[in-house]
Amino acid sequence: MIDFVGKKQWFFLISAIAIIVAVISLAVFKLQPGTDFAGGTSTTLHFTPQVEQGQLRQEFTNLGHAEAIIQKSGDDFFVRLKEISPQETEALTKSLETRLGGVVTVRDYNTVSPYIATETARNAGIAVIIAAVAMLFYIVWAFRRMPKPFRWGTCAIVALIYNVLIVVGIFSILGQVANVEIDAMFITGVLAVVGYSINNTVVVFDRIRENMSKGISPDFAVTVNSSIIETLGRSLNTSLTTLYVILALFLFGGATIHHFILVLLIGLLAGTYSSLFIAGPLLVVWEKGEWGRLLPFAK
Repeated sequence: MIDFVGKKQWFFLISAIAIIVAVISLAVFKLQPGTDFAGGTSTTLHFTPQVEQGQLRQEFTNLGHAEAIIQKSGDDFFVRLKEISPQETEALTKSLETRLGGVVTVRDYNTVSPYIATETARNAGIAVIIAAVAMLFYIVWAFRRMPKPFRWGTCAIVALIYNVLIVVGIFSILGQVANVEIDAMFITGVLAVVGYSINNTVVVFDRIRENMSKGISPDFAVTVNSSIIETLGRSLNTSLTTLYVILALFLFGGATIHHFILVLLIGLLAGTYSSLFIAGPLLVVWEKGEWGRLLPFAK
């Protein structure tokens, strides 16, 4: 058998490096708020014939919207600018048609006031916190017959927090290098990742509980390692089948759900890793009191 638990220090080191990079990225770059969180108007435009992104940016500047953020997505352009009314949007598209000599099709239009955006951001943060706390109590209750069930719940939440930090850290980097913004769909994706992560962790924990009741080994580390190996195939198969669907949606879905699908993709990979190589090994560390040996170079 592969001794995954015996290599836990290396998994913790990899995880620590990833978390440090994510936190530094968040501190330096922060997240790029979309219309849902910053207010303003966002629209998806299609041009016939096609135009260049630089040319479109210049036309928006000439029309008094130098603040516009323009991103190309396939054959369409996603544009975010200060809050304007539907009538102003219609006038803007007509001006673009006149100046560019073509037809402009509005595929999507959304406008949010700054007040609503602030409320949305606050409610999104509350939703994530409530979900995490509810999951903690659920794990504690589900494993209430095990010794010290609070430890099991805490280890599951640590793995969950790792997943969320990886997702937001990568999006902060993407926001800096590719102007990727977060919106309400991003929060929906994060909550989906939270649910997936807990589900996968519960599967591993449940196998640990079964093996403890069978008494397969007096060594808790051996029991956890055997449980990880027994659930490895199931976890990888579930992740792969989900990955195929996510990739299909990313490749063939509309531009408006690309960032949502990207959240799911990153969260799927991070969630599979954390449920196998963080939650269980961390439980072993806690049970054995090996806090001073979390990293490979610790003695």
